Amino acid sequence: MSVVTETMNLGDLLKFEASHLYSRDQVTVASGHTLSLGTVVATRTATGKVVQLDPAATDGADLACGVLLGDINAEAADRTDGLLVARHAIVAEHALVWPAGITPEHKAAAVAQLKHQGVLIRASA
Repeated sequence: MSVVTETMNLGDLLKFEASHLYSRDQVTVASGHTLSLGTVVATRTATGKVVQLDPAATDGADLACGVLLGDINAEAADRTDGLLVARHAIVAEHALVWPAGITPEHKAAAVAQLKHQGVLIRASA
């Protein structure tokens, strides 16, 4: 019998959102990035474009602004069809994608930033 491995899907990540798409924002993902469903993202202040959270940055990329709701490949060029959950929502902790090597302190800070925006992270969701 063959084994089927399923990748994460939106139902694994998003456990609650407000009606009428209130929780979601359409964003531009900066070129040079391939991001996965569940990636914790930030907005670069100078460009307004979304990138993966980078706690070491000082250009806005160090401040979590939401969680991506789908895979997006922006390696070649900016993508204007990025979709993220930015407010009034609950996401599952196990489905989040954090930057490699993130420290517990930086992760806690990002969780607090998301909570401040109304994006709650639940371990049991």
